[in-house]
Amino acid sequence: MEVGIQVSCENLFQGKEWNVCKAFATFVASKQGTEKIRLKPFEPYTQEEQVEYSIAAERRRMRLAHAETIKALLLKSAVQEECNQSETVNVVPAEKTRVESVELVLPPHANHQGYTFGGQIMAWMENVATIAASRLCNSYATLRTIDMFHFRGPSQVGDRLVLKAIVNSAFKNSMEVGVCAHAYREGSEDSLRHLNSAFMTFIVLDKEGQPITLPQIKPEPGDGVRRYNEANARKKLRLDRKYIISCKQTEVPLSVPWDPCNQVYLSYNNVSALKMLAAKRNWVLDSEKNKVKLSTLEDGQFLSFKIEMEVPLEASTIFLILSDLTRRTEWDSHYQKCEVIQKVNDDDTIYHLITPSVKEGSKFQDFVLLASRRKPCAAGDPFVIAFRSVTLPTHLATSEYTRGEVQCAGFSILQQGDSQTKVTYYNQASPEVLPYITTDIAGLSSGYYTTFESCLKYIERNKNNITLFMQEHKL
Repeated sequence: MEVGIQVSCENLFQGKEWNVCKAFATFVASKQGTEKIRLKPFEPYTQEEQVEYSIAAERRRMRLAHAETIKALLLKSAVQEECNQSETVNVVPAEKTRVESVELVLPPHANHQGYTFGGQIMAWMENVATIAASRLCNSYATLRTIDMFHFRGPSQVGDRLVLKAIVNSAFKNSMEVGVCAHAYREGSEDSLRHLNSAFMTFIVLDKEGQPITLPQIKPEPGDGVRRYNEANARKKLRLDRKYIISCKQTEVPLSVPWDPCNQVYLSYNNVSALKMLAAKRNWVLDSEKNKVKLSTLEDGQFLSFKIEMEVPLEASTIFLILSDLTRRTEWDSHYQKCEVIQKVNDDDTIYHLITPSVKEGSKFQDFVLLASRRKPCAAGDPFVIAFRSVTLPTHLATSEYTRGEVQCAGFSILQQGDSQTKVTYYNQASPEVLPYITTDIAGLSSGYYTTFESCLKYIERNKNNITLFMQEHKL
């Protein structure tokens, strides 16, 4: 199970409150021994719980793919066996930062079953990691992030915990410290049990609270170089998480460079962004024609719109029919041409799309889109087809077209009865998309209705060709 944790701090005298950190912890339940207990399915009741449940499933996909992503990144990169160090800068041998400590697990460190508190082990690991970080810079280091804290086995009262830490790599303003914990019983020092490994990122702040420039690290040959290269790979993935998942859209370019090593994060962001947009409230109905509804939402500097319609067909069938973006030209006049650039896997595909311009005499627009498909995680969860712009070195912007960008768009397909499905198209409109919909929002036209009436007819025409769609998508 996944448990979300958020820590905040409150100053009662000044009436201020601020967030300290946020984390997601994964737990398993087990009987005495190692046998895991199968948990009852979690049933979300509110819309907010439903969204969080769906996004938690996306995070699980990322966790499962993390190790393989690191391996793929290291294989792709030209790993250098020797790290070039400048003779004019301060270089610290990694071995100088190595720290080792032993802690005895006492009853106050354990729960009522005698197992060591996970938080206690984390605190001990942070202590040795902080000492290792301080040895690099000869100053107090501040913990910023912890990467994939994974408990591999239990510890009990009476265990001796051996905690080891070393600086794996130092970047300009931050460093990564690798730390591990092993346990043994008195008299069996030769049989260490691996409890945990983690990678902690530290910074050092000056008097103004700004990060200082850190010395470079000189890794030891062999394992030291391996840890150094893996630390650089993890930094790359942390940057992906920061700029693809965590940042506000106004702080980063809409179109993020596509790379096989960041595909998990891009896919996660693609799906979760659409689900979060769908969960927003205060949508305003602007127009309705023959039960096709156009609604808008003004959220800060963004204008989003959604188009809803009811389709007398099963959601799984509609999901398959709408999944193939290359055939959208058959019902959407805004799609002049659409071709597959790369089929990443069964759930993610990258397309090159060409659309005519709204203004007469202007160049056509083109988009490079990542389409991510997801089936429901549980009852009440919709099928999702999410789109966002990405950048590919093989398909850069050219003078022939005006390059457009999509920040968040896609279909939510929700089964509402035995043979009735609610199909909703969402779009967080970018400047390139707004001209296509603003006349409809203003009530000057009903082009949205014409487009989605054509979509409905397209679904009707193809509902009996579902076997063909399943073969195309290998379902």
